[in-house]
Amino acid sequence: MSEIVGSHDLLLITLDTLRYDVAAELAAAGRIPHLARHLPDGVWEKRHAPGSFTYASHQAIFAGFLPTPAGRGPHPRLFAARFAGSESTASGTFVFDTPDLLSGLAGVGYRTVCIGGVGFFNRQGSLGSVLPGMFQESHWEPEFGVASPTSFEAQVARAEQVVAELPAEQRLFLFVNVAAMHQPNWFHQPGATREAGDSRATHAAALEYVDAHIGRLFAAASSRRRCFAIVCSDHGTAYGDDGYTGHRLGHESVWTVPYAHFFLEPGATAP
Repeated sequence: MSEIVGSHDLLLITLDTLRYDVAAELAAAGRIPHLARHLPDGVWEKRHAPGSFTYASHQAIFAGFLPTPAGRGPHPRLFAARFAGSESTASGTFVFDTPDLLSGLAGVGYRTVCIGGVGFFNRQGSLGSVLPGMFQESHWEPEFGVASPTSFEAQVARAEQVVAELPAEQRLFLFVNVAAMHQPNWFHQPGATREAGDSRATHAAALEYVDAHIGRLFAAASSRRRCFAIVCSDHGTAYGDDGYTGHRLGHESVWTVPYAHFFLEPGATAP
C-alpha cells in the first residue's frame, strides 16, 4: 500500500451485515458472478470483523483496522496510524500521522468521498453525522437506505456522478456503505412477504441484487486510472442461529465476514 497510495484511486465497499457463510455459498454456486470474477480463485477470504455492529466496526476500519484474517497472526495491515509497538505495521503498510485513514489520505492529496447506506451515515442527527463527517464529501438520501428496494442502484448512480465531476488529475478515495443486505431485505426475494419477514434466504437474495449492479460501480471507480478495491463486510448478522437474531452480539455468524482486495484495471466496462 505504501506504493499504491498516491498512484492509484482507492475504493472501499462495506457490504453491511453480510455473513461469510452466505457470501461463500453464493460464490461457490455461481450466484454472484460479477463479484466472484474478482475474488482470488473465485472465493472470499474468511476474516474476523473488528466490531459487531456498524458504528464500532467502521470506527475501527477508518482507523486502519480492516477485518483480520482468520488464521494465526500477526497479520501485516494495509493501513496503519503511526504508533510505537505496532506488531501489524509492516514495510508495505501505508502509515499515516493523523487520527484516521481519511484525514491521512486527504493529507497526501486524495479527495475522500462517502456514499452512505445504513442509518449511521444518514446525517439525521449527531450520531449519524460522526462517520460521514470524517470525509471531505458525503452523500446520503432515503433512496440509499435500508428501506429502499433499489438502494444500491441509487448509490451506484451517485458514485458515477461523483467520479464524472472530479478533475482528471484528482486522486479519489471512494467509500460506499451498501445497505441492501441489512434488515429489512425480504423484498429482494421474489415471493417473500413483509409478514414472513427477513431470513437467511432473503439476505442471500439481497447479495444477488448487489452483484447485478456492482459492475457499474467497479467501472466508475476504474474509469480514470487503475484502482485498488477492498470489498468486505463490516459484520454479519444472525437469523435464528443458536437462538440469536440480529447483530451487536458475540456469535460466529456476526464475527465472521467475507473479505477481498484486488485491482481494477483502467477502462473496465460494466457487464
